[in-house]
Amino acid sequence: MEIPNLDEIQNGALHPRPLPYVAAYIFLRIDEPREGREFLRRLLPALASASHPTDPGKQAWVTAGLTFHGLKAMGLPQDSLASFPQAFREGMAARAEQLGDVGESGPENWESPLGSPDVHVALSVISPEMERLEVLLQCARAAYKDLTGVQPIWRQDAYMLPGEREPFGFHDGISHPAIEGAGIPNTNPQEAPFKVGEFILGYRNEMNEFPQLPQPEVLGRNGTYIVISKLHTRVAAFRKYLRSRSSSPAEEELMAAKVVGRWRSGAPLALATEKDDPELGADPKRNNNFLYETDDPRGLKCPLGSHIRRMGPRDAAITGQARLHRMIRRSTAYGPMLPEGVLEDDGADRGIIFVAAMANLERQFEFVKTEWINKGTFFGAPGEKDPLTGPNVGSDQFTIPKRPIRRKLTDIPPFVINRGGEYLFIPSLPSLRWLSELDT
Repeated sequence: MEIPNLDEIQNGALHPRPLPYVAAYIFLRIDEPREGREFLRRLLPALASASHPTDPGKQAWVTAGLTFHGLKAMGLPQDSLASFPQAFREGMAARAEQLGDVGESGPENWESPLGSPDVHVALSVISPEMERLEVLLQCARAAYKDLTGVQPIWRQDAYMLPGEREPFGFHDGISHPAIEGAGIPNTNPQEAPFKVGEFILGYRNEMNEFPQLPQPEVLGRNGTYIVISKLHTRVAAFRKYLRSRSSSPAEEELMAAKVVGRWRSGAPLALATEKDDPELGADPKRNNNFLYETDDPRGLKCPLGSHIRRMGPRDAAITGQARLHRMIRRSTAYGPMLPEGVLEDDGADRGIIFVAAMANLERQFEFVKTEWINKGTFFGAPGEKDPLTGPNVGSDQFTIPKRPIRRKLTDIPPFVINRGGEYLFIPSLPSLRWLSELDT
């Protein structure tokens, strides 16, 4: 078993978000390479390592990442730039069409400056309380406040919604992979820990191979890639859709659970098939302790194409190996909750800042997005997309297995719209120091 060098890995690459949490995401543009490198040098003392992951003192942190355009703006030599994988070099906006981000979710409709060449550095600041968040934000601002060549160009605040819910009202942040030697507790005792190289560069992955390592080694080793995107949620449309196809509040709640794969409390359908069990949903020792293939191979409890089963098929019999497409998800919520019972959109911007870490953008994020979210082939329904987050257009459908007759939900509209995103490289702490000392 390989042990990751937690002293060199940035804390935000591995550490679960604190509960409760408040967060801020800040994107910056680098107009002058030397000042960009000076910014990194000043920022380094504010960045924490991933060592001692269960230490209460590690519950607030700043994470720094760079886009491919950002590495160029810092003056990284061409041979090093060319050593990064193609998906990262191209960026999310250039790959939007193949990811299914078209129409309303297309880059032409993204929130400025997301997806543009102006986004160079991304800072993620997260804390269990606002006071500590402000202290960290002040440290970040101090690193660039008198540097005219470093300009903040975008900010998004986020915070935990009541009950640790996401905007649609479901308990979120339940399932995370365990990583060998990382010291982070396993959320599913039935899932074996993953090789470090699935998420951190410089270590063997699940195929006993080393991920492509950007050069020189000091730049790539102990780094990772992060996908970040702003996902706007149409909560009122989701509620209206469920209401229009239900004959009672109980049926409405069951249908919502079938779409997601969990009840709103977080109780999984695999363990609470007929009705919600809030006590189960709130118990971290039980609410993720299940598999699919041994107990629900046909999806009679949790539909094969439900959201959580697509995002993590576990041991389900699908084409390929589910373990090769796992990600570390660290998403947060933004915007106010739509009040309970409201069926009309109030015009507020609400949604999820999707954040996921991985060692291979194509095999992990892009595969899950294109094959599991946007298609149904792996789950026996080629024409069906993820009913909650897929690029549905109003004519899509979702099959709910049931005896004696299955049920089909039809004419599913889009409930999640991509407002923009980036592919980021999260360097190790030594890598950031090396970048700050470049002389180009």
